Amino acid sequence: MLILASGSPRRRELLQLITPDFEVAPSEIDERAVSAPTPRALVAALAEAKARAAAARPGDVVLGCDTVVDLDGRVLGKPADRAGAEAMLRAYSGRWHYVHTGVCALKDGLAHGFVETSKVFFAPLEEDEIAAYAATGEPYDKAGAYAIQGGAARFVTRVEGCYFNVMGLPVSSLYQLLRRLDALG
Repeated sequence: MLILASGSPRRRELLQLITPDFEVAPSEIDERAVSAPTPRALVAALAEAKARAAAARPGDVVLGCDTVVDLDGRVLGKPADRAGAEAMLRAYSGRWHYVHTGVCALKDGLAHGFVETSKVFFAPLEEDEIAAYAATGEPYDKAGAYAIQGGAARFVTRVEGCYFNVMGLPVSSLYQLLRRLDALG
């Protein structure tokens, strides 16, 4: 059985594009206890930690994932409050940033993983746009304070790489990994 070790409704929705045959068993880890020298290394480490923390039966493939936004080598996670969300959005205004998603498929105790990176460009934003988007409440449970598939779509003028990666699950790359692991039933 394929186990998604995430409570994210977006990841659940995106995994259904690959297969309807999986269970959801969110894992709980202290993400602050995991460190790494780069944002890419951090998401890889977090994805593996989440996969290993999820309960599994013999033969299960457990899928752990983590996504961060990388602005100038700094990790921007979920904002703590409105001021934090607005500061992140302001920082993206008129520039590129990176979105990294680490994926780890744990099978028989062996970790099989990758990190997908997408480059995202935001249009220049006015203060009233930033405030209006922050007021929607949408930024607060999102890495980097925005949902590309939501209201922030109007700010994103360009994506280089996997669009679904920016949502939190690189569908095509994950599909290829699950096929190699014979995890699609």
